[in-house]
Amino acid sequence: MDHPLDTLRRRGFIADVTDADGLHALLADERVTFYYGADPTATSLHIGNLIGMMAMAWLQRGGHRPIAVAGGGTGRIGDPSGRDDERELLTEAQVESNITRIREQLSRVLDLSSPEVGVVLDNHDWLGGLGFVDFLRDVGKHFSVNQMITRESVRRRLEEREHGISYTEFSYQLLQAYDFAHLYAAEGCKLQIGGSDQWGNITAGVDLTRRLHGGRVFGLVWPLLERSDGKKFSKSTGEAVWLAADETSPYAYYQWFRNVPDADAAKFLRLFTFLPLDDIAALEAELAVDPAGRAAQQVLAEEATRLVHGDGGLAGAKRASEILFGEAPFSGLDHRTLSDAFSEAPTVEVPRSRLPLGLLDLMVTAGAATSNSEARRLVEQGGVAINNATVTEATRTVGSADLIDGTTVVIRIGKKRYHLARFG
Repeated sequence: MDHPLDTLRRRGFIADVTDADGLHALLADERVTFYYGADPTATSLHIGNLIGMMAMAWLQRGGHRPIAVAGGGTGRIGDPSGRDDERELLTEAQVESNITRIREQLSRVLDLSSPEVGVVLDNHDWLGGLGFVDFLRDVGKHFSVNQMITRESVRRRLEEREHGISYTEFSYQLLQAYDFAHLYAAEGCKLQIGGSDQWGNITAGVDLTRRLHGGRVFGLVWPLLERSDGKKFSKSTGEAVWLAADETSPYAYYQWFRNVPDADAAKFLRLFTFLPLDDIAALEAELAVDPAGRAAQQVLAEEATRLVHGDGGLAGAKRASEILFGEAPFSGLDHRTLSDAFSEAPTVEVPRSRLPLGLLDLMVTAGAATSNSEARRLVEQGGVAINNATVTEATRTVGSADLIDGTTVVIRIGKKRYHLARFG
């Protein structure tokens, strides 16, 4: 079996390590407990977090023990990394609900069958009971404000006069560092992993653990997820692709991976699938010879969707894609898939009491035609479809039986212009 650190390096998970040789030796000599943290500041994890989940899975497959820290304590404060303004503080109920959802999402990729194999912990369990005076005395004294303000996430906010940074967020790095020290003492944790934006917080934890407990621990970070054009994906930029089906549907998730640029396909196969590297290299070579075939993207979409949404989610996403991009009627689509597929199509709300409604009136109401005469002409020319079925009779009416998922009618003009009417 390959050394897990070599596996992570070959698959693109390593940007920096505090002591690469020392960590390599440690992972070879003993079963290492390690952790990755995700604050419950949203109702779902996203594909940036999925990189962390995959890194944890590879280490777990290499015989090591993951701790996923759901930051119920730090999440009540918010990490300033990667943000230009302060997070909106969540209620206790919101945090608890988010943690429950995060735990379920983690279990899709990690073996959490027992605490000895892998476990999810909430840092509110140990941070929530800390006394402020004791924390400042025992932990705060080990931190230099001069050094703290040089960290990129803090420095950028200090330079931003409009927003600045609150003492609450400024203190975040102390709490994350304390997490590492606590987990070392309580769980024997010797490694923290995270995105490269966490490097300062992680090295602070390495240093604090040494100062408080004399422990030799390590940190590892991976590059932040970027497209080939340099654009990042995160909650902060509004470009997140969520793991929860009610945030990003399996169809939208599948299509997102299906449409990644050629330059990103192999990288994403290494990051977001468990496919052997030889198989990925073969797909990369095929893509170079036949880019129009998009074989690499197809495999990526299938593997990534199955990983997060299971076989059922993948089957539904493929079925929806076949319907939307084929000749079959749209009747099998659900409301969320419709919303994702036609997110940019003009949509009007129509009282259900107007049903049954004449097709020509519906087209005008939905903005698909400017007048009944124009609508009639479009129908007679064969350029109108209702729910992907071509209409030939201008006298056709639309009734309850035509509503997709009981709410929606999709009007197509020509081959690519869509209008939606939602009846409520």
